[in-house]
Amino acid sequence: MRLDLIVPTWEDEKKRKMKGKAFRLPQLSLGIIGALTPKDISVHYIDENMEDINFDDGADLVGITAMTPTAPRAYKIAQEFRKRGAKVILGGIHPSVLPDEALRYCDSVVVGEVELVWHQLIDDFKNKELKPRYQAKALPDVANIPFPRRELYRDKKYLITSLIQITRGCPFDCTFCSANLFSGRTFRTRPVESVVAEIEQTNSKFIGFLDDNIVGNRNYAKELCRALIPLKIKWLGQASLTMADDDELLTLMAKSGCKGVFIGLESVTAEGLAEVNKRYQKASLMSEKIKKIHDHGILIEGSFILGLDTDDRSVFERTVEFSKKNKLEVASFGVLTPYPGTPLQKRLIEEDRVISYDWRLYTCGRTVFKPKNMSVEQLQEGLDWCWYQFYSYNSIFSRFLDTWPRLLAIGVPLLILNLSYKRMLHRTNDTTELLKNLEFEIA
Repeated sequence: MRLDLIVPTWEDEKKRKMKGKAFRLPQLSLGIIGALTPKDISVHYIDENMEDINFDDGADLVGITAMTPTAPRAYKIAQEFRKRGAKVILGGIHPSVLPDEALRYCDSVVVGEVELVWHQLIDDFKNKELKPRYQAKALPDVANIPFPRRELYRDKKYLITSLIQITRGCPFDCTFCSANLFSGRTFRTRPVESVVAEIEQTNSKFIGFLDDNIVGNRNYAKELCRALIPLKIKWLGQASLTMADDDELLTLMAKSGCKGVFIGLESVTAEGLAEVNKRYQKASLMSEKIKKIHDHGILIEGSFILGLDTDDRSVFERTVEFSKKNKLEVASFGVLTPYPGTPLQKRLIEEDRVISYDWRLYTCGRTVFKPKNMSVEQLQEGLDWCWYQFYSYNSIFSRFLDTWPRLLAIGVPLLILNLSYKRMLHRTNDTTELLKNLEFEIA
């Protein structure tokens, strides 16, 4: 029996596959499914971002993971395999939120986390009794989740495969975020000794932690960092700005090898933070906290959402100015996007402001709703202007020179990351030449 586990790429509105390898990382959830699968089944991992799919490979069962922008492509892949007699399972955040939609294209949907239902699904498939929907009655104990089968990622040419997830769930409830719809607000943590064992198994000195908020439980984060210190690794992760409220935590993170964190800063105004339900994050203190993190030798990628109801056209210039003034090593800018099932989507639907349900556009790079204080075109142009301003050559090298003395060990990878972002802009935007020279006018 052959099982294919597939990561679909995404398509633009012209139905072009937007394959790209620069920022691709292995899909950890499919590696875990591989580890859960009985040994008598031949498991094959296929990432369409890295390779083409052979629909005639003889697969008996196909599992496809889908986020909202990759869902249309996932549905096409599912239909192609079903034409050839394979049974197809869809899972991931989009099918979990919209299972009835997904079931139009597949044989079965896994709703939510897979660990507690996968064995039953496999047994049902073998007995030709596959059910249309599988959903666990409870969230799995993360202490019992197996290590992913990393050999499945071999020969995929990923930049890094030593990725680890140590927590699930997020204690916060941002209006735009769909993570809690999948993993809940209960913050679950793996035993630290299990995390250490998995790190040692990777045989790597560079680790990426794939958690929504690695400091969601500060006591646990401190215990983890103490255990990481003897390993002498370097690591990156995702955290909230609240990490700067605890000096002991910052010190332990630095000593444990933390070289950088991705932080959802979202907005540079108090009104914007309140709108997305991040009142715990004070706009007036953001610069001070960023400096504290930098002072511990930890770089920051700050992420911003543009197009909030409290935003006018001045938000673009203010956001870029904030990013440069606070010496963010990396920044990402996204349009407010009403993902299925979120409070944001519910509100915008009630206000008749959603203008597209073409899931291919739900990349945070395209405007799919009517903004309050600007036009759709103005929001799109403002977003693109932010990217090109922050990733101009002058901006890149200025930030690189500032970072180099503090973070000697990661300076070159940081420069490469910035240049890769710039290259990505040239490859993915049809209006590159216009935007390179755009002088954005603040109304």
